[in-house]
Amino acid sequence: MMRAAASIYHGVVTHRRLRPVRHRLAYRVFSMLIDLDRIDEAAGRLRLFSRNQFNLFSFHDRDHADETGAPVARRIRALLKSAGFAGDGPVLLLCYPRILGYAFNPLSVYYCHDASGRVEAALYEVRNTFGGRHSYLIAAGEDGPMIRQSADKAFHVSPFMDMRQRYDFRLTLPGEEIAVVIRQSDAEGPIMNAAFTGAREDMTDKTLVRAFFRYPLMTLKVIVAIHIEAAKLFAKGMRPRRGAPEPECPVTVIRRDAIDQREAA
Repeated sequence: MMRAAASIYHGVVTHRRLRPVRHRLAYRVFSMLIDLDRIDEAAGRLRLFSRNQFNLFSFHDRDHADETGAPVARRIRALLKSAGFAGDGPVLLLCYPRILGYAFNPLSVYYCHDASGRVEAALYEVRNTFGGRHSYLIAAGEDGPMIRQSADKAFHVSPFMDMRQRYDFRLTLPGEEIAVVIRQSDAEGPIMNAAFTGAREDMTDKTLVRAFFRYPLMTLKVIVAIHIEAAKLFAKGMRPRRGAPEPECPVTVIRRDAIDQREAA
């Protein structure tokens, strides 16, 4: 069955901080899964979704990757090839759309396929509220229903987290359901678990209208919620850590050979 040009995933974002204070949040959200080669196909058949134009829902190329405004698919494939990947298959992006012209994506996930249709790498694009951005491009490894990856933290996201930490990523392949799970740890063990789990729905004008009223001004609420949760952590005694300088390279690349060497060690 041919994959849809764009789909909606309704679900819940959860964060569970384990130490030094306990804190939990859960918000109902939806994400879009977009085939980057077929954005115009989706925009052409929908009245309420546009590319690089104002609409109720929209996708703007300059919101993603290096923010140059060039087609995102072209930029991601160039990055894949420069990092030693084939980069010759579909690239699917899980992200928040713009709603009434506004979006903030703390995390966008790219599922990067080769020509055979196999996911060869995942790209995690992380943003903070200070205008910073960093990406982790990691080889997907063996075929299976779950992609398991890890990377050392290279970018300052939460002001209440230290830098000497590690991320463990767990992704399910997009289907009728989707899951993105991240465990954050330091030398003493797990610190925080974050996840998005969602169920797929066809993207039509009707489902977009329902999503708009089900999650009113969702993308604005995302940025507001980040600051509300920060205030709650401050009230629990957490204080900002010293900020880290921006990474010299905007992308951390972990190839398959590096993973094999680490596992062998």
